[in-house]
Amino acid sequence: MINPLAKSLNDKLENSTAWALMSEMGKRMYFPNGIISQGGEAATGASFANGTIGMTVTNKVPVMLPSYAKNVPNFTPQETVAYAKTAGHPDLRKIWKEKIIEKNPSLADKKFSMPILVPGLTAALSYVSDLFVDTDKPLLAPDPCWDNYELITCARRGAEFHHFKCFNEKGLNIKALEEKMREDGKKYGSVRVILNFPQNPSGYSPTKEEAAAIVAMVKSVAEDGIKVLVLSDDAYFGLNYEANIESQSLFAYLADVHENVLAIKADGPTKEDFAWGLRAGFITFASKGMTDEQYEALTVKFMGVIRSSVSCSSTPAQSLVMHAFKDPAHDAAKKEMRTMLEKRFKLVKEFTNTHTSSVLTPLPFNSGYFMSFHVNGVNAEDLRKKLLADYGIGVIQINAETLRVAFSSIDEDKIEKVYSAIYEAAEALK
Repeated sequence: MINPLAKSLNDKLENSTAWALMSEMGKRMYFPNGIISQGGEAATGASFANGTIGMTVTNKVPVMLPSYAKNVPNFTPQETVAYAKTAGHPDLRKIWKEKIIEKNPSLADKKFSMPILVPGLTAALSYVSDLFVDTDKPLLAPDPCWDNYELITCARRGAEFHHFKCFNEKGLNIKALEEKMREDGKKYGSVRVILNFPQNPSGYSPTKEEAAAIVAMVKSVAEDGIKVLVLSDDAYFGLNYEANIESQSLFAYLADVHENVLAIKADGPTKEDFAWGLRAGFITFASKGMTDEQYEALTVKFMGVIRSSVSCSSTPAQSLVMHAFKDPAHDAAKKEMRTMLEKRFKLVKEFTNTHTSSVLTPLPFNSGYFMSFHVNGVNAEDLRKKLLADYGIGVIQINAETLRVAFSSIDEDKIEKVYSAIYEAAEALK
């Protein structure tokens, strides 16, 4: 039985690409007219007393224990211990939308939704899957890719997880991506693909030419009548270290590329603003021809997913981010950290360009936090264990053939020794 509130949202979305792509859970989802919505009404209308929200309040201010207050002396109780709004603080959402446009100027005259705040990018991806991935609606991702994609798709949603080979001898394997998109589109009538740039684990971002080719390919698939969802996982957005990398998100170009395309952007300050533990991320939607009413309906459905899982994101995390954005020193500090990462990248690039191995082949890398090796003739897990046991060096095996190294967490003066050890250990296992 579909709840009447869900049916109302479904009716508004019925003729949209978002509706055509939606999972059964997505169709059932709604935001209840319960405590949160009634509390929202009372926040503006209850002038005498507000008995709606389960917080302890005195003189209209949430109580705050001294043990909390002394550690956040510049924050008010509202910024620290009060409940947050389900979709995030309105001011922070507005600021983030402005920043998206600032970093993606192609979006300046395009219509897209207000970003919705979630507790980290993993939550963002999980919630998108709740709405759009199902037993007969698989997710397509690169091989190799971040292991959490499969966990979310298969274990949480009970859906199939499909791969395309990420690289060929020239760079991104756009042909393989198109073949798998058309294959899934023909079988299911729609396709859902996640593209993560800079990519985890490879540390690769598309060139301007590759980005244009991806957008043209997606448009071609959509023109053939296939409904397409492209989720841009922009967790490491902007951390580019080489010339000719496309500086804007694919979302900026896919936002209005075709009526059959739903573009979704997952991003946030986690990596962009070096705020990993704050767990603050955003989801933004765009589709050519989608109306304001439909964007609102989709947002409300997304709020239902948030409400039915974590209820809302952390208030102090949102406050910290907003205060940081207002700090005149914030951008300069970010630039300094990015310069440090670029130095580490260049040291790794120099090493891999000047050393060879019969076991290790670096995958293309030009951005982000990571680089990875394709491991030939040796199991990547055996290599990982040897590096940890014999050298005291921690790395990640993504699969039997892929070893990931996060140069972002290796001091510059250790990079030469770390990579020498990786090559030495690999050769020793032959």
